[in-house]
Amino acid sequence: MSRIVLNSELLNKVFDGREITKDDSYLLYQEAENNSFEMYKASQILRNKNKGKTVTYSRKVFFNLINLCRDTCSYCTYKAEPGDTKVSMMSKQDVADLAAIGKNYKCTEALFVTGERPEQKYQEARKWLKESGFGSTAEYLVHASEIALGVGLFPHTNAGNLTKSEMNQLKKTNVSLGTMLENSSERLGEKGMPHEFAPSKNPKARIHALENAGELSIPMTTGLLIGIGESPFELIDSIFTIKSIHKKYGHIQEVILQNFQPKTNTMMQDFPGPEERYFKTLVALTRLIMPEMNIQIPPNLSPDSYSGFLQTGINDWGGISPVTPDYVNPEFVWPLIDTVEKNCKKSGFELRARFPVYPEFFHMVNSDLRSKMLEIADSDGLVGKEYLK
Repeated sequence: MSRIVLNSELLNKVFDGREITKDDSYLLYQEAENNSFEMYKASQILRNKNKGKTVTYSRKVFFNLINLCRDTCSYCTYKAEPGDTKVSMMSKQDVADLAAIGKNYKCTEALFVTGERPEQKYQEARKWLKESGFGSTAEYLVHASEIALGVGLFPHTNAGNLTKSEMNQLKKTNVSLGTMLENSSERLGEKGMPHEFAPSKNPKARIHALENAGELSIPMTTGLLIGIGESPFELIDSIFTIKSIHKKYGHIQEVILQNFQPKTNTMMQDFPGPEERYFKTLVALTRLIMPEMNIQIPPNLSPDSYSGFLQTGINDWGGISPVTPDYVNPEFVWPLIDTVEKNCKKSGFELRARFPVYPEFFHMVNSDLRSKMLEIADSDGLVGKEYLK
């Protein structure tokens, strides 16, 4: 890799292949507050070195299996209460019907999302599960994943803090799982903070879940929520927490960096979202801290400037659905895949569809699921272009 002239010795440290420390990262962030150009340039070079000029996305169907939730986060509109018109409790037939539609649209990912253990709080959830033949949401997720897999979709489940036993069951049908760390600071769970009434968001619980997945060798997607009242230094600490877990187990396949967006009818509706420069600086810094990681931002949450994040070192857009909305952020529609492709091309990148698991983590997926993916994969482990025609 050719060296560029940099003002910061710390950036040169990264180019020499040495890891930067947490204190280094604090200093880099402070430098970038005055001039972020060098950091952005460095993040681009590292992305190009480790990921080339390909940017990926996952063509998905979003299964909003059940959106009752035992937690209450101050910024969330996903959660429903019994009686709300937006309550979702999908039947087995609903799952099968949506899976068939997704297959028809050439989707490869079945994203299953639920509230956090709704049966522990709501009688309605317990009744729904019992009538469906299940004792827990996790049991139903296993069955729903089998339905999706049966029509040719590859499941990825994000259902909060699953137990080790539950993850082990889901591993049979899911090529990857997801649990957002959001932040490693326990301060965000204190009185008046966004996670005060969301015990599952306690960092220790989230870290434990990620570590359990590591012990089971399950490819995991995790990430941070930026702009909910944290300090930049708490975010840096959180990036290093993820790095430490990955260093131990080698199973973190992707880090999502998601910018908070205020929503009406929430406790944080008047709380401003993060400034774009602040967000971009943290994205670029994540690339410097974890040079080889797959780093994603959701394009629908930065609709006016998402292509600009290619300049901060990302290499993935996450799941984009041609079928279903983003039920977690319904106010923000997905960009058309053709539009994303054109913007990537203008910036000098090729957009490619991937599976819910990245090629470099295929070895962690059980042989049956891996064989099914390889039937439509190309030599790079991405979704074959012929399949998408």
